[in-house]
Amino acid sequence: MSLYLHGMGHFHPENEITNQFLEDLDIGTDNQWILDRVGIRSRRTVLPLDYIRDTRNRDTRQAMEVQLYSHADTGVLAAEMALERAGITKDAIGMVIAGSSRPGLSTPADACHIAAALGVEARALDMNSACTSMWIALYMLANMKPESVPEYVLIVAPESLTTVVDYNDRSSSVLWGDSTAAAIVSTRVPSRIGILDNTMESSPAGYEKVIVPIFGHFDQEGRTVQMFAIKKTVRCLRKIQESFPSPGRTLNFVGHQANLRMLESVCQHCDIDREQHHSNVVDFGNGGAAGAPSVLSMRWDRWTDQDDVAVVGVGAGLTWSSFVLRFGDAQ
Repeated sequence: MSLYLHGMGHFHPENEITNQFLEDLDIGTDNQWILDRVGIRSRRTVLPLDYIRDTRNRDTRQAMEVQLYSHADTGVLAAEMALERAGITKDAIGMVIAGSSRPGLSTPADACHIAAALGVEARALDMNSACTSMWIALYMLANMKPESVPEYVLIVAPESLTTVVDYNDRSSSVLWGDSTAAAIVSTRVPSRIGILDNTMESSPAGYEKVIVPIFGHFDQEGRTVQMFAIKKTVRCLRKIQESFPSPGRTLNFVGHQANLRMLESVCQHCDIDREQHHSNVVDFGNGGAAGAPSVLSMRWDRWTDQDDVAVVGVGAGLTWSSFVLRFGDAQ
């Protein structure tokens, strides 16, 4: 099935967790230690900074009570930007799909909460696959019967992972930042942006490598997950490079925003020049399911009709997925 991208939006909360902020927590880290290992300078959070400073987020249930934005709040802000860029009104949306690494509520679905806050009466469901949630939503839409999909679908990836970070743990506190991304897609209405070559793979045997419990803190086997992310991203990207050798077009790369060092390793393995690699992890941290989509949105006005963009995601589960955005008429 043909799949077209009509608009994207993003939102980052205003509260900033700098490396200096983390250094001041006295958890055995400093600016140079963080830059050397993950290359991140700053992250955003839905939490009050005083709350993190005073409690280190000992009780994740309290974090849910003091957070400044819900997933519905951030989802609406990102969706409104995507709608404006798509040039359509919310009344045109026939389906809302949401997915993230940690839903705002167990029930109802984030998609229902976001749709209600946006004022959209349409089919709404969550499709969660942790950091690959938006990829999986696109994969499923691309494989559905055309008559089953409404004219326009809103996909939202709202992430507030700082609410489950233990700020006594330097290994996780240096990584995560909160972000939300949204996309307007259609299987019926063409646009100048085609979504091509959707792929999805999983290895459930590794499910325990990344865990976000209902009550408790984020936990992962850091080195194991990093090596997995590099290996699978390289494999997906090389396949795309082989499948899209298009003269006169530029193949760009946007990967899962895990950390800068992981992305640099992928670029070295796949001979991706700095000019063709696009990221925001240095300033916004690991935005989970919203990380790579927010990069696409932040560059929305800079993509040209000669651009192809390989977008590769990896996440808990373990899962990995990819697609290609082709700008212009060469679809």
